[in-house]
Amino acid sequence: MSQYTAEARPTHRVRVWDLPLRLFHWGLVVAVVGAVACAQIPGVPVEWHARFGYMALALLIFRLVWGFVGGYWSRFSQLRPTPARLRAYLRGAPQPDDHVGHSPVGALATLALLAVLALQVGTGLLADDEIAFVGPLNQLVSTATGLAATEWHKHLGKLLVLVLVALHVAAVLYYLWVRKQNLVAPMVHGDKVLTQPARASRDDGPLRLWGLVLGALAAGAVAWLVLRAG
Repeated sequence: MSQYTAEARPTHRVRVWDLPLRLFHWGLVVAVVGAVACAQIPGVPVEWHARFGYMALALLIFRLVWGFVGGYWSRFSQLRPTPARLRAYLRGAPQPDDHVGHSPVGALATLALLAVLALQVGTGLLADDEIAFVGPLNQLVSTATGLAATEWHKHLGKLLVLVLVALHVAAVLYYLWVRKQNLVAPMVHGDKVLTQPARASRDDGPLRLWGLVLGALAAGAVAWLVLRAG
């Protein structure tokens, strides 16, 4: 029997999510909600939907790079939804580090959401609704490809994004209400309180500056793309 009761277990405050990753997360929330709202609310100019889409593109470019150079738990190397880990987790036998970053199911959901969002943004860049919007990369593809991209973007792609976002929110609520774990707070302040020591993510001044530079470069690249397309 453990020498600690449930109430007396030692706690360890660990920095899990670095500041650039947290800003990415909430920025992506704004971009996705804004894009969906602009597409659904009558009378909103299509340019606003496009602007939120460009914002999402810049954030996804940043996340792609940050997945290799960011804080320890922000890296793609820590997103490991292998079949063996998924089976173990679903049987109730999580790996020792599942309580720190993403669980195998959470990692799979995160990768799926990033991939679907990238596809949705990509089809938006190629789209031509033949009414009010032509994507900045539409001129690089055939008319048939542009129309196919538009069809995906406006229907199945949008549905997939909404379903994955809904599942993400449902998972957060499940962890909060059933497993008594608040997943939102660490994405605000960066820390998790754990019952055992764990490796902390780097989150110092130089790393944050590096994140700012990468974010500016990603935003600049998207702005260049849009302006070049005219």
